[in-house]
Order: sequence, then C-alpha cells, then structure tokens
Amino acid sequence: MPKYNPPKNAQALEKKLGYTFKDKKLLLEALTHKSCKNAYNNERLEFLGDAVLDLLVGEFLFRKFPSAKEGELSKLRACIVNEKGFMKLAKSLDLGAFLHISQSEEHNKGREKASILSNAFEALMGAIYLESELTFLKDIVLKLLEQNYAKIDLRSLFTDYKTALQELTQAIFGEIPTYTLVSESGPDHQKSFEIALSVNGVEYARAKGSSKKDAQQKSAQIAYEKISALYKNNHQNNDKER
Repeated sequence: MPKYNPPKNAQALEKKLGYTFKDKKLLLEALTHKSCKNAYNNERLEFLGDAVLDLLVGEFLFRKFPSAKEGELSKLRACIVNEKGFMKLAKSLDLGAFLHISQSEEHNKGREKASILSNAFEALMGAIYLESELTFLKDIVLKLLEQNYAKIDLRSLFTDYKTALQELTQAIFGEIPTYTLVSESGPDHQKSFEIALSVNGVEYARAKGSSKKDAQQKSAQIAYEKISALYKNNHQNNDKER
C-alpha cells in the first residue's frame, strides 16, 4: 500500500468548497501531481472529473440559456470545459496553494500553470463525485459556475477557435482542419509543443503552447482570423465584379 501524507491545509480547502471529505486519502490523491513520483497521483481522478463536469456544465448552460439552440450550447460548453475554463475555476478556489508538486515544478511556477491547475480541478471534482455521487457535487459546481460565469452571454464565450474554425472550413472548403505535431521540446515539467494546422493540404498556421491543446487552440485562432479575412476579401471582390 502506498504511504500517504496528510493533505496540505485540508480544512481550508474544504471550507472553500463547502464539503468535508470522509476519506482524506482521496483528497490527497486529487491534489497530488504526477511530478511527485508517488505511488498515487491525480490522473485517474482527472479522467473521472472531466466526464462528470461535462455533464454538469451542460446542465448549467441548458438552464441558463433556455432559448439557445443545440449547436450554440455545444459551443458554450466547449468554451468552459477546457484547460482555460477549468483553470479559472481552480483559481477561484486558490487551488494552487493546496497542491502537492515536485521541487522542479515548484521552481517552474507549477502552482500557476494552466495544465496543472485545470487537471487538479477535474481530479478534485472527480474525488467529490466518488464520495457523494452528484448529491453534493452538483451544488458545488453550479455555485462555482454562477460565481465565475454569472455575466456570460453567447457572444463573450465563443473563444473555442477549434470549433469555430471547423465550422468555417466545412462551409468554405468542405473539409475540416488537420493538426500536426511539428516539434516537442523542453524538460518534462516544462514542455513546449508546436502544432501546424492545414486544410486541404495547405498550411495556414503554426503555434506553440504549453500543451498540445493549447497549441491547437492558438493555431486555430490564427487560421480562423486568416481564413475569415481571405473569405471576406474574396467575397467583397466578387461583389465588385458583379
């Protein structure tokens, strides 16, 4: 059996959540990053939390936007259920202060990294789900969403460029973008990924990020703005020729 050390300031985090863990080992597991090289870490709980959060964010948006169409709700959910969205929720709990990370991650400001914070948030929600199923978790998640996304509207949340770009390229080219990993560099605790984006074999963008998802979103934004501008210019030129 792996040896467990007490979670850092467990009571302070539980107070922020409004939930007290019956099994402190489960809480510790949710707060432990893989860089610690322990016999346990939060990756499995992260997987579970991601699935549960997808459901709860969907319900939150379904009730908040009663007139929104299915496609709009899907876009909205994609804008919250991602690294950036969950980092925002993690920061509202000051989750970074409670994490168990390695010394190397500590030196590299791991407590502020989007990937570590978002993964830990998913793991924490997964841990609460294991203990209480949806009984307590639903109230916790909905409260966090209301606090952090109280003023959202359909336009302000549409920052999921991958989804927007896919719709754009399907409409213009009848194809979806292809994302190719060009390079991967840096030590394990501070990786950098470069992604190339192409449509119909034509490269439209390249971007680097701290994760593959981050690099894909950045390259999608570049390509979306570039293709949108090209399409707009071509459309205007066609109108002039008529």
